[in-house]
Amino acid sequence: MTEPWPEGVGRQILARTDSTNAHGLRLAAELAGPTWFLTHDQFAGRGRRGRGWRMPPGNFAASLVLREERGAPAAARLSFVAALALHEALAATCGPAARIAIKWPNDVLLNGGKVAGILLESAPLPGGGLAVAVGIGVNLAAAPDPGQVEPGALRPVSVRDETGYLVEAETFLDLLAPAFARWQGQLASLGFGPIRAAWLARAARLGQPIIARTGTHEARGIFEGIDESGALILATASGRQVLPAADVFFGG
Repeated sequence: MTEPWPEGVGRQILARTDSTNAHGLRLAAELAGPTWFLTHDQFAGRGRRGRGWRMPPGNFAASLVLREERGAPAAARLSFVAALALHEALAATCGPAARIAIKWPNDVLLNGGKVAGILLESAPLPGGGLAVAVGIGVNLAAAPDPGQVEPGALRPVSVRDETGYLVEAETFLDLLAPAFARWQGQLASLGFGPIRAAWLARAARLGQPIIARTGTHEARGIFEGIDESGALILATASGRQVLPAADVFFGG
């Protein structure tokens, strides 16, 4: 049984749009409160660093658009809220045998493959503050062709291929939205500490070797965790590094 839809949160279902993030940000100044936008056909979705996010039919593409008065650092913490909510919704969808983990900074894994991604974007509001779009894509029905992902990236997987379950996008949103509201409420009432602890308890490759790439720089080391800002902590041969942004790979 799913939880009730979160009070005060809007919901719009779109037949087709370019990007739920872009669509929501265009409407942000007119919204009465936080609003989820879900589309059944997204034709210009984006991932990190401007990469394309393909959406085969039956997959999930949605964005929560809300107002953030405290600036970019507070907005960035919503990606950790989104990851925890995604982990919870996928666990409810895929069953107890599925192996679900969170990969820093913005992916969720199913049985070792990438099943979901998160993209935060923002824009200034006319009266001050930021409009923040928390974009979420999930491979519910189908995964992209492995040849479409960058070299060294994790294999893409789908919920249907890994578990045999076919879940409708609107059904998944009914799981995701209440979970997001609960974790966001915990962030508001208790601060980032409990969110950080919960995220680390679900983190992929914690305490294991990873590769972090930032532009032309590559760092190899042990993934020690995240700090109070959400930055990656990496123990390397040359010392401890704290990386606020990077692409993480699980090579040797």
